[in-house]
Amino acid sequence: MTTLICGSLAFDNIMVFPDRFKNHILPEQIHILNVAFLVPEMRREYGGCAGNIAYNLMLLGGDASIMATVGDDAGPYLARLDQLGLSRAHVRQIPGSFTAQAFITTDLDDNQITAFHPGAMAFSHLNKVEQAGAKLGIVAPDGREGMLQHARDFAAAGVPFIFDPGQGLPMFDGDDLMEFLRLADYACFNDYEAKLACDRTGRNLEQLATEVKALIVTRGGEGSEIHTGGSCLRIPCVAPDAVVDPTGCGDAYRAGLLYGIANGYDWPTTGRLASLMGSIKIAHRGGQNHRPSREEIGERYRKAFGTLPWQD
Repeated sequence: MTTLICGSLAFDNIMVFPDRFKNHILPEQIHILNVAFLVPEMRREYGGCAGNIAYNLMLLGGDASIMATVGDDAGPYLARLDQLGLSRAHVRQIPGSFTAQAFITTDLDDNQITAFHPGAMAFSHLNKVEQAGAKLGIVAPDGREGMLQHARDFAAAGVPFIFDPGQGLPMFDGDDLMEFLRLADYACFNDYEAKLACDRTGRNLEQLATEVKALIVTRGGEGSEIHTGGSCLRIPCVAPDAVVDPTGCGDAYRAGLLYGIANGYDWPTTGRLASLMGSIKIAHRGGQNHRPSREEIGERYRKAFGTLPWQD
């Protein structure tokens, strides 16, 4: 089953400032702030929610197809997709633009200063879901108009999909969010996003869950919840080998959800597989640097839960 992943492809530029921001920012001079931080350590990671979700779905053996917009500088990312065997048939290059990218500077206290340039994401609405021939989809963080368009496209085509607003949720008001939920078959939030969705719609989680077949809320180290059929299923967190970098953990979790839905798994199995994928990711830096085989994922699932998620 081809799963269409609508969302962003982005570069994450991560820099480490070997000092503390507070030593260089004078509170009494904040109205004329003009600072520069020397960052001798820097790395660039491949990221974006669509790229991260597709990468993890590929690790599971799923058929992932990315729908995204990128800029003139996307060559290295496009070459990476080719190397991984991930289809870029629905990745549109926008002339005269940059690929979306984040510039993140972290100090010794783990404080962060982040700048994000959306770039080509602003043109995501030019991509059309009906041209992809997918059987399952997800609307992940992307340009505002693109997210609305792709949700409507999925619904019009009769393709079930997950609504996953992520960090894009603040772009939408309560009416927008209710439209997404009425169009979607499933929805997934982290705990902060779930609270914000409740605030903006004026409804509680139980009420929002009635709009979809399942509403999933991730709660970090406390595990996750799947609200479905009027009940709440609690999914335990899988202990990771190490806690190195949470970047992309939510995307890995969503790949597990998509794989479970695509293969007709029950919700306990689907949720546990999603939880395991997040646990595997958090032990590695960046969103796409973990490389377990499908067999290794299955064995880790068996050790954590006593059974295998698949029989093959």
